[in-house]
Formats: sequence, structure tokens, C-alpha cells
Amino acid sequence: MNTENRSEKPFRSGFVAIIGRPNVGKSTLLNSVLGQKIAITSNKPQTTRNRILGIYNQPDAQVLFLDTPGVHKAKGMLNRYMVDQALSTCGDVDVVLMLVEANDRLGGGDDYVLEQVSRSNVPVILVINKVDLIHRPELLPLIEAYTGKYAFSEIIPVSALTGEGTEQLVSSLVKYLPEGPRYYAEDMVTDLPERFIVAEMIREQILKQTHQEIPHGVAVEVDHFEEKPEKNLVVIEACIYVSREGHKKIVLGRGGEKIKSIGKAARYDIERMLGTRVFLDLLVKVEKNWTEERRQLKRFGFE
Repeated sequence: MNTENRSEKPFRSGFVAIIGRPNVGKSTLLNSVLGQKIAITSNKPQTTRNRILGIYNQPDAQVLFLDTPGVHKAKGMLNRYMVDQALSTCGDVDVVLMLVEANDRLGGGDDYVLEQVSRSNVPVILVINKVDLIHRPELLPLIEAYTGKYAFSEIIPVSALTGEGTEQLVSSLVKYLPEGPRYYAEDMVTDLPERFIVAEMIREQILKQTHQEIPHGVAVEVDHFEEKPEKNLVVIEACIYVSREGHKKIVLGRGGEKIKSIGKAARYDIERMLGTRVFLDLLVKVEKNWTEERRQLKRFGFE
């Protein structure tokens, strides 16, 4: 009779990179697996600019997910920084999840991503996202196309939006992790400071509420973050930086209506995250061509 119980299983821990083209659902997948929002999402390309650590805990494992910017052939200093963030991650992890869309064909962008991840020398799991948008038999040609290009360790269909397949995904990838310690406390879901997440939540609303050209030239800095527990209140002052004067007018909107809408939606998300009331004050300033100046990129956290 086998008397081994669950607590005697070897504890596994390690880093897992989520890699893919822009807009395939990497951040949505991370949020879905963790069961709460730490990475912002939108339908705009290059929403994620930095590597985001998500910590998934279970009794016998700790999975450290790294959400990365979308891999693309970058033009411009900021875009090159983002792609470097994604590709450098592949060399420092135990497993790579290559995320693709179920309702899309294998194209040149996917070939480029595949070429990069194939150099990682670690198990690569193909994760086919958005299966809620197709009939399952439609997956077969896509799977054949990818398996003809690379010998994936596994292929797992999921829907990051509905959560379908995410439990199987985590269960499958844990076995590829080495035995190791719990790197972070069990109650942690990320190592990101609250100021960073607040700035990202503000930027998310700008992405969702402005035109295509605006988001690429936007940065957000939290200048003041003060907790007032006696009032169940956090006071936040943040500055939105744009690269052109015309963009400032768009972000402000006629009579300040746009910035009010951005602030209201961002405050709602921040209050949910912090579990307290929030007073949010937003300013908009012009910092010309900051996306192409190394000093300014460093200032906004893009080392």
C-alpha cells in the first residue's frame, strides 16, 4: 500500500515565459490563471511594455509567469526596448509558452517568434488561445502547420477570456519545472509595486479611450501616493506624459470630458485592486519625442 501523501511530493518551482505576437492575449491569459488582474489589456498593439511577473501558488508548486511585450520587428527605440525585453526573457526561464490565436493562420510574424523561442533550449509549449471563437475541428490544420515547423513539448488549446483549458495548462507545465524552493510568499501574486500597477491602470484607460496613434506616445508617472487609513482613502496624483501638443488636447478632450472619463474608469479599477476608496488627480503634460530619447526612456522605467 502506498502511504505517500500529497505533502511528500517534491516541490517544484520555476519561471515560465509567455511569448507571442502583439494582441494574442498574453496578459489576459496571465490574469485568468492568477484569478485577478495584474497586467493591463487592450486591443491596441504593444499594450505591455515591461516584463510582468505573475506568481501562481499551489501546495506542491510555485509557477512564476513572465508576461512579455509582443514580439514584432521593431522600429524606434521604445519598440526595440520592448522586443528586447521579450526575447531576453526566453533565455532565463524553465519553460516557454508560445501563445497563438486559434482564429488566425500561421504567418510571417509567428515564424519570427518561433525562430526566436526555438533558441531557448527549454521545453516550448504551444498554447492556442481564443478557442471559444472557433469549432474544435478547425484547430487541426493550425496544429499541423505548427507541428510541421517545430517539435513542441505539448500543444494546449485555451480560452484566456473564459478560462477554458487554463487549469490543464498549469497542470501540464508544472511537470517541466525543476524541484526548487518557494521563491515568494504564498499570498503574493506579483512583485510589482502598487505605484507601477496604478500607473498601468491609468495607461490602460488611455489605450481604451483614445485613437490608435495616441497610446504609443503615452507614459504615466505616479507623483504622489498617500494612504489615509483613518478615512479609508488613498490619495493619488499622477501625470500623463504625451509626445505632442495635439495629443494633449485629445487626452484632455473637449471641456476636459475625456480626462474625466479616463480618471473615473481608472479609479474604479484601482479601488478594486487596493480595496479602499481612491481620490485620483490626473495632469497631462507634453514631453516631446520622449519615446526616442534614451534619457527619457530611462526616466519612465525603460532601462
